[in-house]
Amino acid sequence: MGAASRAMWAGLVLAALLLAQSPAAAALPRFAEAPEYRNGERCPAPVAGAGVCDPGLVHIAMTLDAHYLRGSMAAIYSLLKHASCPESLFFHFLAAEGGGAPAVADLRAAVAASFPSLRFEIYPFRADAVAGLISASVRAALEAPLNYARNHLADLLPRCVPRAIYLDSDVLAVDDVRRLWETRLPAAAVVAAPEYCHANFSRYFTEAFWNDPVLGARVFAGRRRAPCYFNTGVMVIDLRRWRVGNYRQRIEWWMEMQKEKRIYELGSLPPFLLVFAGEIEAVDHRWNQHGLGGDNVFGSCRPLHNGPVSLMHWSGKGKPWDRLDAGKPCPLDHTWKSYDLYIGENDSSASGQSRLKMQQLTAEQASSMCNGISDDNFLTSCRLLQLD
Repeated sequence: MGAASRAMWAGLVLAALLLAQSPAAAALPRFAEAPEYRNGERCPAPVAGAGVCDPGLVHIAMTLDAHYLRGSMAAIYSLLKHASCPESLFFHFLAAEGGGAPAVADLRAAVAASFPSLRFEIYPFRADAVAGLISASVRAALEAPLNYARNHLADLLPRCVPRAIYLDSDVLAVDDVRRLWETRLPAAAVVAAPEYCHANFSRYFTEAFWNDPVLGARVFAGRRRAPCYFNTGVMVIDLRRWRVGNYRQRIEWWMEMQKEKRIYELGSLPPFLLVFAGEIEAVDHRWNQHGLGGDNVFGSCRPLHNGPVSLMHWSGKGKPWDRLDAGKPCPLDHTWKSYDLYIGENDSSASGQSRLKMQQLTAEQASSMCNGISDDNFLTSCRLLQLD
């Protein structure tokens, strides 16, 4: 064998070793099978042969990847558990393709194993669709191409789907998501989401942006309302209006601008704000009790905001599954734990199912458990377990 051939074989062996050690080759986490939830008599009957185009469906879009899969599974479980018509939920999952991402077939098998009756589809999303548009952010996780997949929902989902609820993977529903689905969108609105007008909107953009003679406040002039911060982890999106208005291209125009002028620091959120702030339809804050993951640097514990709760959101650096595994959970992470389907490395499938049943038993007996708890955050977590 000549030197060239030996070099070629050495390269192939090295590539094989690297592939074997890559995230794509690693097995996905294991999850217990969730309980089955069925539609009641008042739920709309499915239209024969309509499939995903059935007008009675509630469409939910999320991303799937290896690290956040545990969060996605808990989110799905919570949405089904609290839905008035769980069999009418249709999930649209966007999964990264290539670049060391788990195979779509493996993700499909994992979801189907935990939710055998779930109606869902997985859409591969190639990182190269946005890779050239992404700028460095304050936290590496914010630079992941899959964070930008929501901009492509209208391109990926079937044309017959009129709207979709987009949810981040670090959420937990404690209310019927159909109530969010039925949000009214006036003719002038494309997106509905909770707004937070008390937040300092200017901090989401750099001084260079605000001082630019062409940009700054002029960008938001003439909008329906004064621009306010909103969190993109919970949104109702009219997909037909999105397509007509070419909103993906509008967002990407700002991403191109960011490559020329450093006008923001926070990944995928600011371009969304540049296009939609002041134009969205406001939704009750109960549908995004966000910030439970702390800030983007330390991920410290935070309590719920004042007011009712329909959806909890661990936005920020701290994720409940990471904090639980590290033995340093925040009080509200225990609420998330009651929906965790993860079977640990040393758990058998049977023990995982037993643990899940114990969690459900805890939820059923939460009323008596809450007596005597003095810590406000733990008391809130305990009461949230009663929201069935």
